[in-house]
Amino acid sequence: MTKKLKCVLLVDDDNGANFINRMIIEESGITDRIEITLNGKEALDYLAKVGKYESVENIMTPELIFLDINMPLIDGWEFLEEYNKLEKKHKSIIILLTTSLNPDDKKRAEKISTLSGFENKPLDITTLQKIIKEHF
Repeated sequence: MTKKLKCVLLVDDDNGANFINRMIIEESGITDRIEITLNGKEALDYLAKVGKYESVENIMTPELIFLDINMPLIDGWEFLEEYNKLEKKHKSIIILLTTSLNPDDKKRAEKISTLSGFENKPLDITTLQKIIKEHF
């Protein structure tokens, strides 16, 4: 990779997973900015710069989003439906990062054009490098 990503967004209600994923991303050096939201609603608010993010001045559109499936308020699937409705100047690469072993989840993910990948949690350096090589 020749340049760093401006921002990576983690969308997951699991604080332990967020800690590990943040650590892997930081160690990789792919970005200096990692944002974390705890559910799909918070992530949508972040991306649309509404709610508690409305007055935040330095919000960056993430180039890469790691999205969990099972979360409160708005889950990963609902997030994807709403994400497609957002007015965006720039499209993010979205990777489902989940513990789901349900084969139906993978099949469903393959049918969603907004998704760029489906990976198992926790994130590891090899998977991250593969994603960066493939998409950036």
